[in-house]
Amino acid sequence: MDAFSSKDMAMKAQKKILSSMATKSSVQMFIDDTTSEILDELYRISKEYSGNKSEAQKVIKNLIKIAVKIGVLFRNNRFNAEELGVAQEFKKKLHQGAMTAISFYEVDFTFDKAVMAELLTSCRDLLLKLVNTHLTPKSHSRINHVFNHYSDTELLTKLYDPNGTFRPNLTKICKGLNKLVEEGTI
Repeated sequence: MDAFSSKDMAMKAQKKILSSMATKSSVQMFIDDTTSEILDELYRISKEYSGNKSEAQKVIKNLIKIAVKIGVLFRNNRFNAEELGVAQEFKKKLHQGAMTAISFYEVDFTFDKAVMAELLTSCRDLLLKLVNTHLTPKSHSRINHVFNHYSDTELLTKLYDPNGTFRPNLTKICKGLNKLVEEGTI
């Protein structure tokens, strides 16, 4: 018996179209201004840290593709009750990560690279668990790429250096995170 479903086909088409449109101008339709500003700062940090513009673009593009695909899955009610529980765990862990990032920024010399890296790794693992049966191995590798990049302890150490070159970027990121936390977005 043929297991064709027009709803499944439409969702696959949405994911494909949206992931191929992950450019700055098209993303603004799906991502608010504050999040866009945070992504811009993450791009600048990645570009400066890696010394590679195309690698920095790839990391941000992968982040956007994953966010859009998860949004499509969520809007199409593709997650079962157990997966929605994992999504709630992920949201709590993301919130904890944002609060920790802000705290480390606001109180100089409290930064702990192991704590921050562990929070990011936990977020990655929860996200992989959430999308395990919904996204392709290529999407899983995108998730790993993004989280492995930003949980690099050397990058985190440079980012949180109070006298470092990334301090202005971190200031903008934390202002944005504060706003998203206050709005209840994360």
